[in-house]
Amino acid sequence: MPPSNRQSEPLAAQSPTPITSNRMKAVRRRDTAEEIRLRRALYKMGLRYGVDSPITGIPRLRPDIVFAGPRVAVYVDGCFWHGCPIHGTRPKSNSAWWQKKIAENVARDRRHNERLAIEGWLVLRFWGHEDMELAAKLVHEAVASRR
Repeated sequence: MPPSNRQSEPLAAQSPTPITSNRMKAVRRRDTAEEIRLRRALYKMGLRYGVDSPITGIPRLRPDIVFAGPRVAVYVDGCFWHGCPIHGTRPKSNSAWWQKKIAENVARDRRHNERLAIEGWLVLRFWGHEDMELAAKLVHEAVASRR
């Protein structure tokens, strides 16, 4: 049997193993426990919002929570996937690939922040480890100030 492409790729370019890939696919893209905690706190404050809603005119950009009228976009970033400086970890296996993947996620987050700001949106980002009750208060203040 001829060798697979995986064996001939340099280490930095190797994608995760099928087991790791399946584990990655199982991670929720939306409705994480942290997002739900934040949404519940916002709802209790009387705020209504869109969830994972597209932003008109900006393809492939879907903030976790959207306040369309006041143009406030809220993200709850997971420590691993978004490179948290406090809790972000780097796997030892296939570390070059993971370093590149997480760096790409961080760069994408920055691009999204910039694009939204250009379009007049306020972007609020919270780490998943943050107090979501406090985050909700900050979101409430931001939404109120833009109405």
